Amino acid sequence: MRIRSARRSDLPLLQDIERAAGEPFRDLGMAFVADDDPPPLALLESYRLAGRCWVASDPLSATGDRPIGYVLADPVDDALHIEQVSVDPAAARRGIGRELIAHLACLAAARGMAALTLTTFTDVPWNAPYYARIGFRVLAEGELTDGLRAIRAEEAQHGLDRWPRVCMRRELASAARPSGAAGTRRIPRVPNASGSSDTSEAVAVSGGT
Repeated sequence: MRIRSARRSDLPLLQDIERAAGEPFRDLGMAFVADDDPPPLALLESYRLAGRCWVASDPLSATGDRPIGYVLADPVDDALHIEQVSVDPAAARRGIGRELIAHLACLAAARGMAALTLTTFTDVPWNAPYYARIGFRVLAEGELTDGLRAIRAEEAQHGLDRWPRVCMRRELASAARPSGAAGTRRIPRVPNASGSSDTSEAVAVSGGT
């Protein structure tokens, strides 16, 4: 598996991934989520230009470097917040989402950030229960930062609170992955408030389970 910064040509493919990843919600009676539009190209481009959009691909597959998953992230308070992580259902159960999140954890730790955070549905099996298995914990209301409260308020306005949602957090070690560990990662920078672009090259990671 390969994780790299997104290219402009990837962005329509990320929209396709998002549409496909939404379909399983329909089986849970959450057609509102399944029918939600993917992120607009202009928004994806803003993440790409800011260096906060990464894709996973499988160079050994027939599709080569075509994205099969992606992640968007924002610095929020003391953490790197996972705005979106989606994997093509055709590539499910290969550890792709886990590897994308591991990439963010390595990046954030290298920048001295304290944690990864995200918001997610409580009762969807591949949402909160999955994140709990990979080290996230649910935050109590009193633990929410101002940034997380703002994100939750925006989600509520969008109608997502018709199903239970939570904020989750995964604490990080203060150092990046040691050299010599399985796989190789080149750590891109998290842009500062000026929005300077991430100029990192491709990142190769070991395969997930």
